Amino acid sequence: MGLGDKEIYRPLIGVASSWNEATPCNISLDRPAKVAKKAINEAGGTPREFVTISVSDGIGMGHEGMKASLVSREVIADSVELMVRAHCYDGLVALAGCDKSLPGMLMAIARLNIPSVFLYGGTIKPGHHNGKDITVMDVYEAVGSHAAGKISDQELHDIECGACPGAGSCGGQFTANTMACVSEALGMALPGSNSAPAVDESRDIWATRCGHAVMDLLDKNIKPRDIMTFKAFENAAAIVAATGGSTNAFLHLPAIAAECGVTFTIRDIDRISRRTPIVADLKPGGRFVAEDVHKAGGIAVILKSLLDGGLLHGDVMTCTGKTMAENLKDIVVDPSNEVIRPVAKAVRNTGGLAVMYGNLAPDGCVIKTAGVKVLSHRGPAKVFNCEDDAFDAISNLKIVKGDVVVIRYEGPRGGPGMREMLAPTAALVGQGLGYDCAMVTDGRFSGATRGLMIGHVSPEAQLGGPIGLVQDGDIISLDAEAGTINLEVSDEVLAERRKHWKPIEARYGGGALYKYAQLVGPASEGALTSPGGKVPIEPEKMRIR
Repeated sequence: MGLGDKEIYRPLIGVASSWNEATPCNISLDRPAKVAKKAINEAGGTPREFVTISVSDGIGMGHEGMKASLVSREVIADSVELMVRAHCYDGLVALAGCDKSLPGMLMAIARLNIPSVFLYGGTIKPGHHNGKDITVMDVYEAVGSHAAGKISDQELHDIECGACPGAGSCGGQFTANTMACVSEALGMALPGSNSAPAVDESRDIWATRCGHAVMDLLDKNIKPRDIMTFKAFENAAAIVAATGGSTNAFLHLPAIAAECGVTFTIRDIDRISRRTPIVADLKPGGRFVAEDVHKAGGIAVILKSLLDGGLLHGDVMTCTGKTMAENLKDIVVDPSNEVIRPVAKAVRNTGGLAVMYGNLAPDGCVIKTAGVKVLSHRGPAKVFNCEDDAFDAISNLKIVKGDVVVIRYEGPRGGPGMREMLAPTAALVGQGLGYDCAMVTDGRFSGATRGLMIGHVSPEAQLGGPIGLVQDGDIISLDAEAGTINLEVSDEVLAERRKHWKPIEARYGGGALYKYAQLVGPASEGALTSPGGKVPIEPEKMRIR
């Protein structure tokens, strides 16, 4: 193993990453992991590197593979937890590059509660087509445009080939970049560390700083639960809202908080979002890509804009050993910058997310409102019991203006795995129906989704939620600003339908998806597979030396 007495008796620091060759998001993580190891060694620790899985949402999108995506969050958290517990590591540097690996790592950090630092692998640089920056979202929307006859085979191919030019996570304010912002807002990532593109050599500097920082935290005995408090989660929700971030935050923030022993709900996210303006004008709802945030000074500038506007808790502890306000004291928000604005010049006065309740979603459902031009809709339902059938209908131009596309039995338990619906939503937008139709599902959406798309309907159909009782032609009305969504069918009729309702047969009879379906909780509570971390195992009980 290359270890002598000196190395064995120094603090053992895990260096966990989701490096793999499945996706551009993770392919570059090997390098910063090695740099962090060198820094740990220089600072007096003994680094121990290991990797965990990571699922590519882009590759898994639109077919059965997407059912593995949310499940992978739990597998990542479980595997990192088990490695660290088994080997009694004293600290952890966690590196992640795509949608579920970021919250999975943060959940493991919360469970373990040993001195830890998180580092994002970095965004992809934007692709280019016809002189414009493009992202993977443009590819999915081009599929819809192609199906509607709006673009040629060659243009679709050109967009496909130009969207992802190198390593890094999807380039808009989609889930990965949203959670990268969250990790800095929570105080678990060094300020400024997460905005540089994956291919930028400055990431080596940040990896070095992370290696030194974890040793400093160990020396000061500052643990994740000292950092990730309720106020820190309010900061995290604020940056999601202020950047028009992904609706997946409604799953990940409550889940990470639960692992900390903190109760932070979708109502809290909604409350914070409704009072927080959008100060970063980012795709998919806005104009700019993630690299533009880096050029504008990084995530710290977004946090400083919120702090200056009185919308951020500055007194929370961070992984620097200093408070958020201390970290940001020298950051300046340029009032002339179009990418990141001061609160007084916000893109929009309320945040980019909302929760709706009503007889169709008694426990709530969510929508990304950033960049959405129309926030209310009323129309007849067209009902599908899986994403695949809905996508076929959209592709075959069977959805018309005014329809409400209902996709059910795609929740955490019914799917199982709560698939993202980027393929059908992007197809609708590509056909020009993104604001003339609505989509309602107990599944979820990609951070790249835009339009009038409502997800996470709870309770899900498989658990007897009212979405399972909807029939073709039923009128559904929704209003994101008012926070309401209702099925215009009488209670008496719904009661009669319920007498004849039964859940669909389990789609998997064994394996990981079967196990997940038996354990997973509701989307409205973060889709957790365990009770969370009310009583953690303290590091002192893990030691063998």
